[in-house]
Amino acid sequence: MATNDTAWTLESVQQLTAMAREGIPVSVMSLKLRRPIEIVAAKLSQLGLTPAPETGA
Repeated sequence: MATNDTAWTLESVQQLTAMAREGIPVSVMSLKLRRPIEIVAAKLSQLGLTPAPETGA
């Protein structure tokens, strides 16, 4: 995986899109993609995708 937070590969964008469609919260996407929450949220916004709401315990 790229260490540069701004470098999104096609594979990582596809994974992000799939998780968004499955209703996975940004915090979980962030962990799976090993990227900061802010970067993941910004990419979702750029793609026009709305993340699922965070669920708290």
